[in-house]
Amino acid sequence: MSKIEELIEKYCPNGVEYKPLKDESLFHFYYGKGNKIPEDIGGIYDVYGANGVVSHINEYNCEDVTIIGHIGAVGFINRCKVKCFVTYNGTIAEVVDKSKLNSQYFYYVLTTLNLPSYKKGSQPFLSVSDFENIKIPVPPLEVQEEIVRILDNFTELTAELTAELTAELTARKQQYNFYRDKLLTFEQEKFEWKTLDQISQNFDSKRKPITSEFREKGNIPYYGASGIVDYVKDYIFDGKYLLVSEDGANLVARNTPIAFSISGKAWVNNHAHILQFENDYTHRFVEYYLNSIDLSKYISGAAQPKLNQENLNKIPIPIPSMPVQKRIVEVLDNFDKICSDLGIGLPAEIEARQKQYEYYRNKLLSFKEKKVD
Repeated sequence: MSKIEELIEKYCPNGVEYKPLKDESLFHFYYGKGNKIPEDIGGIYDVYGANGVVSHINEYNCEDVTIIGHIGAVGFINRCKVKCFVTYNGTIAEVVDKSKLNSQYFYYVLTTLNLPSYKKGSQPFLSVSDFENIKIPVPPLEVQEEIVRILDNFTELTAELTAELTAELTARKQQYNFYRDKLLTFEQEKFEWKTLDQISQNFDSKRKPITSEFREKGNIPYYGASGIVDYVKDYIFDGKYLLVSEDGANLVARNTPIAFSISGKAWVNNHAHILQFENDYTHRFVEYYLNSIDLSKYISGAAQPKLNQENLNKIPIPIPSMPVQKRIVEVLDNFDKICSDLGIGLPAEIEARQKQYEYYRNKLLSFKEKKVD
């Protein structure tokens, strides 16, 4: 028998009392204060809005509370264990009698409730009165404290694991960038250089943009400047191609690759150049190279950045021997796979941990209701 089971057997074997949140002897719900943007930014107290800390000031209006967003981020829950300032966008949920109710336990219980479902009417507003019909389990304090200990530990372990995985992904990406830059740096005089139009075939003339209202839905990817934007029923390309962004802010920001490979059936609009190579290794080599170099001198337009076909054709590409191209592509493919696997695995692992946490939290906070005579 676990410790929590022993405590339940000892203190509440016949069930637990459920208390309505309108019971003002235990709970106090009230709105935060004002909607001002604090002027004395940089103070010692956190300022909470509907969905988290928005600033810092040198005044506070509550302490050891749970904050529930009631405007905008309706139902979003934060916890402040110290003194803080809560704006009107947040409802303050405070424990009145801490000899009967642990504040952290109260927070954990509130996170199990689907609070947005309790709001009345169509307005995106969760009022204090909307909480009145909600009842929560209030076991003896000893049971509450053991539940808090378990959930706090679980939360800490999950945070540590997430930090470790994030650090590993960051380190791998830095290592990948280092080797990519090293492998793709070429001295002008030691290699043959050619422009893109000399080593690839351009299919821009076959592109056909279709506005969203005229696209017939299907399972064939419809590509734009930065990747898939929709799925359609028909296709105009079938094979292996390298797409290069023609326009858009990403040409400057480079948040996602501007050159990316596609294969199979596809439809491409007029926001991406379409290139095809005779050799798969040259195709991948050029993709890596374009994504690693500064292309700003080939991009026109400040408000609407554009890499037109004429400038695209001017980009010089180093042409090492085929064995060298193959070695570079294989090394970078391996690094790319590791980073991609971690990139996919990290959110998947975090989601799995979150689901595991929610499962045990809900299990720990589910009690048989005690019959009150």
